[in-house]
Amino acid sequence: MLIGYARVSTVEQNLDMQVDALNKAGCEKIFSDVASGAKTERKQLQDALRHIRKGDVLVVWKLDRLGRSLKHLIQIVSDLDDKGIGFKSLQENIDTTTNGGKLIFHIFGALAEFEREIIRERTKAGLAAARSRGKLGGRPRKMDESKIEMAQALYDKKSIPIKEICERLGISKGTFYRYIKC
Repeated sequence: MLIGYARVSTVEQNLDMQVDALNKAGCEKIFSDVASGAKTERKQLQDALRHIRKGDVLVVWKLDRLGRSLKHLIQIVSDLDDKGIGFKSLQENIDTTTNGGKLIFHIFGALAEFEREIIRERTKAGLAAARSRGKLGGRPRKMDESKIEMAQALYDKKSIPIKEICERLGISKGTFYRYIKC
């Protein structure tokens, strides 16, 4: 059985073209979402994945309609394959029920892993270069030594409420308690 899945990102976009293509491809049931691809929560996709059975094929109009990223797409297709479910993308002409389609998907997976490793290496190299120039990562500190001393002195006087000290120094109560010995 062919099960279709269609998705558009916004309400202004129209599902008709995708649904027509899925019907033409022979899909017996079609699930559709109106949700950004970046969103994890896509109710109709979850319903389609629960509905589909071993021997079925999940069909999409285009690869980017299914996954949030290449990594996510590969994960979904791998999960389908583990359950004995095929995957087909109409625009890219990929069909994992064939050996050629499986090969293409394995190549995509290898490329995605390669890309992740390159990004990881670049990040490490960039952080090391910044550290060698004396730069530290993370957020800048809200309070320098003079502000800490001033806040401690105001607190020790016990005449000014903490809320007012925080307002004067432009800090939150959380920041105050992080730096001041009470």
